[in-house]
Amino acid sequence: MADEDVPAAGEGVSAGEGLPAAGEGVSAARESVAAGEAAGAVEAVFREERGLLLASLVRRFGDLDLAEEVTSEAIEAGLRHWPAEGVPARPGAWLLTTARRKAVDRLRRDRAYAARLAVLQADAEREETVAPAPDIAGAAELPDERLQLFFTCAHPALAAEDRTAITLRCLAGLTTPEVARAFLVPTATMAQRIVRAKKKIREARIPFRVPGPEELPERLPGVLQVVYSVFTEGYAASSGPRLQRLDLAGEAIRLARILRRLLPAEREAAGLLALLFLVHARRDARTGPEGEPVLLEEQDRGRWDRAMIEEGRDLAVRALTGGPAGPYGVQAAIAALHDEAADVESTDWVQIVALYDVLLTLTPSPVVAVNRAVAVAMRDGPGAGLALLDALAGEPRLRAYPPFAVARGDLLTRLGRAGEAAAAYRSALESAGTEPERAALRRKLGE
Repeated sequence: MADEDVPAAGEGVSAGEGLPAAGEGVSAARESVAAGEAAGAVEAVFREERGLLLASLVRRFGDLDLAEEVTSEAIEAGLRHWPAEGVPARPGAWLLTTARRKAVDRLRRDRAYAARLAVLQADAEREETVAPAPDIAGAAELPDERLQLFFTCAHPALAAEDRTAITLRCLAGLTTPEVARAFLVPTATMAQRIVRAKKKIREARIPFRVPGPEELPERLPGVLQVVYSVFTEGYAASSGPRLQRLDLAGEAIRLARILRRLLPAEREAAGLLALLFLVHARRDARTGPEGEPVLLEEQDRGRWDRAMIEEGRDLAVRALTGGPAGPYGVQAAIAALHDEAADVESTDWVQIVALYDVLLTLTPSPVVAVNRAVAVAMRDGPGAGLALLDALAGEPRLRAYPPFAVARGDLLTRLGRAGEAAAAYRSALESAGTEPERAALRRKLGE
């Protein structure tokens, strides 16, 4: 079996469609209006503008709930007016003006709400006085305030699952039912997570700002990790009827694109986007006609997205230039080696193993160790890889991690140890999350 950098939830790879950059959704929307496709045009504008609008309102009023409510009301107003009157020349300004008016009206009606916001705004003003503007390359040209919202949603004071949920809700613009479906939990459960995150932000008075230069190295990895976690669930769904969630992967790529634009000097932001591109480029070849998983060595490489691969390679070079490599840059380099090879046999497994050695020093993880063991098996033979996997057998985090058992089963099969391979596949079947994975494992056992 060939190594395909299979990620663990929250640790992995995985990605999204090449979605429009800022402004492209708006221009496309206007063109479709001219063609009489008003409904699709309005939706495209809202997707492009919603994050900008929400971030501006949170910055202005200091309250995420109020910002979400008036954003929704402004979008509803647009849905009523734009299909008949056309998309305004400056749709974002139209929405922002409408939302601000609605917020002011609400504050006039609710004095208690206004008093609470006054406290929040006073806190924000004190925070800005104490903390000088962050010295981030490119910060002076930030096109919007989404960066502050990224760091608010990914604050370490929030639980990891809450960070991902609120990022999808606020920055990706998914509805609560859509976020719930993405992680296959009841809508009520996801609503509780989002409410819990908002309450924590409010009660802990988490500041709406970009961390200062001394904080950024500690905080940026958490922001990147949230986007990476979203992509991981899209690349390899944890449960459900499908192996991939391309819609969710697409949202992760869209978020990574935004981060890359907002932090052009941060090499790991480039590395993350490169990684997502280089892995997502294989999306069409990863599943068969019935949705079944297709191993890397069996994939039709002619179906890989070469334009996305080229864009990913360029970003990977930027991520690896100018200093020591970060974990996303190293993973992007591994993915690039897979994508550049004509087939599994000609893949540079020597260099891939060396890169995994570097990655293990940067982010020690049993999942990275599993992927390295598989790469060693491709370089040195199945026996060498199996010895490394067996050395990881006592790792608790791998007991319910199907790719570990599948890797053992495949290597045992190559060594002719069918009985042991069957036991490994049965172990993987017990914890496999998606139906395509279970079906593939049942076929292996049948063989």
